[in-house]
Amino acid sequence: MRILITNDDGINAPGLAVAEEIAAELAGPGGEVWVVAPAFEQSGVAHCISYAHPTMIARLAPRRYAAEGSPADCVLAAVHDIMADALPDLVISGVNRGNNAGENVMYSGTVGGAMEAALQGLPAISLSQYMGPETASLDDPFEAARRHGAGVIRRLLDHGDWQSDIDFRLFYNVNFPPLAAADVAGLRVAPQGKRRDVRMGVMPYTAPNGRRFLWVTGGPQDAPATPGSDVAANMDGFVSVTPMRADLTCHASLDDLASALGEDAPR
Repeated sequence: MRILITNDDGINAPGLAVAEEIAAELAGPGGEVWVVAPAFEQSGVAHCISYAHPTMIARLAPRRYAAEGSPADCVLAAVHDIMADALPDLVISGVNRGNNAGENVMYSGTVGGAMEAALQGLPAISLSQYMGPETASLDDPFEAARRHGAGVIRRLLDHGDWQSDIDFRLFYNVNFPPLAAADVAGLRVAPQGKRRDVRMGVMPYTAPNGRRFLWVTGGPQDAPATPGSDVAANMDGFVSVTPMRADLTCHASLDDLASALGEDAPR
């Protein structure tokens, strides 16, 4: 198996090393693990691509590249340049330091990398490690992802929906709970949730030179969330697996909206 890894924490992030271990176990002795990751941290860039300026690529070692761009840029670089002669069988994005569950999904560069891979027709999985008080006390805060990551991916490869002949193929978003590996309760398939009353905001800051800046702020990651959701599963100690696709249409609303608006020509 040929596996491509990207992330949004950057080429030197500890979570990337965890993803490389997971990929090496999955690929096996005859497989290949390729890394194309951002040269610098790209957290919060979502599915951004560097459309208005070029992306510099640097080869750091065999099968290891850094790109001055987003995770989606890295996938594009791999698919259409670095690995163009033999595409990967699987794309892994992560392991992110911090969860990409609930509303975080919409901002996540980790999820954006997996989404771009799916748009390019490739099987893709994003991996994130929820952080909290218990992981902070561990020698390895990525312990849950490191120990359980390969097993979760194997189950997805065996039982997931990997149809490639549809307009928006599925990819999978996996979050590991903020616990020691031995305390993980199991796995739950769950929809994306929403932490109640948690939104992004800004904090004004005045620099010593008098210039005004804004820091983007988040909310508490242990806030109550939609029951049965990815966040709730993680808070209950489970690995969450969420099938996703790059189709933002609310299909459940289409018929009612068409009926309400009428089928006549717009005025």
